Amino acid sequence: MSSVATSYPRRFASLVKIEHTVFALPFAYVGALLCINAIPSAQDLVWITLAMIGARSLAMGLNRLIDAAIDARNPRTATREVPSGLLSRSQVVLFCTASLALFLIAVFQLDPIVRYLWPIPVAAFVVYPYLKRWTWLCHAWLGAVDGLAPIGAWVAITGKLPWPAWALGGAVALWVAGFDLFYSLFDLEVDREQGLHSFATKFGERRLFWGARLAHAATVALLAAVGFGLDLGLLYWLGLVAVAALLAYEHALVRPGDLRRLDAAFFTMNGVISVVFFGFVLAEAAV
Repeated sequence: MSSVATSYPRRFASLVKIEHTVFALPFAYVGALLCINAIPSAQDLVWITLAMIGARSLAMGLNRLIDAAIDARNPRTATREVPSGLLSRSQVVLFCTASLALFLIAVFQLDPIVRYLWPIPVAAFVVYPYLKRWTWLCHAWLGAVDGLAPIGAWVAITGKLPWPAWALGGAVALWVAGFDLFYSLFDLEVDREQGLHSFATKFGERRLFWGARLAHAATVALLAAVGFGLDLGLLYWLGLVAVAALLAYEHALVRPGDLRRLDAAFFTMNGVISVVFFGFVLAEAAV
């Protein structure tokens, strides 16, 4: 087998930033655990995992296809697989088709209601990449898309969506939107040059930090509402304290005019937050 052929799995893994799955997948599991306050069946967990892999791969593939021209004009993103030619558009289209198929196969193994709900996230995936061309609210949309992960897992197991499920989804949405504000700082000047929209280009760096702080404070508040609504035990509340402390530390890493540790704040800390919170919720469900 040629070295070119063996490199394709790595290229597709890089295309979807598979290492960032650690942001989203633990919160899908959190929804699955909290909806019954117990550990779900292995079958449900397998199909939820496959649905998440398919959905996230589809979302990232579509994003890379739709944004290929924009990425090519940005020095930070010009080396991505599509603008650099490492993957062709037709190859990524085929990858997206396979990801959609995996998502649908998994969805149809879960609660029957999700067979009617699956177009909602798919439509959201298609819309998201275009929003930066029109509105700074693109961060909120991305957050809402990721907030569907715990909501989807919840309804996939129980067929119901009580208000704590929506509160959990809202917490994840605001968490993601908050750290996506930080992420937009990587491209602030390029976005201004290209006429693209973000919170930073609209309101400036200093106000962006306040927006992220408010979003993450609301994240903690909504997670507390979930804890009260479900009458959860000590381990859940310890997990919430850990999330609050880690978010505070994340915000301490960067400040207006000093973005030297932005990579650590975005990539490292958010992965730690999702895994740590999942660990506490898993322990709560297991006792």
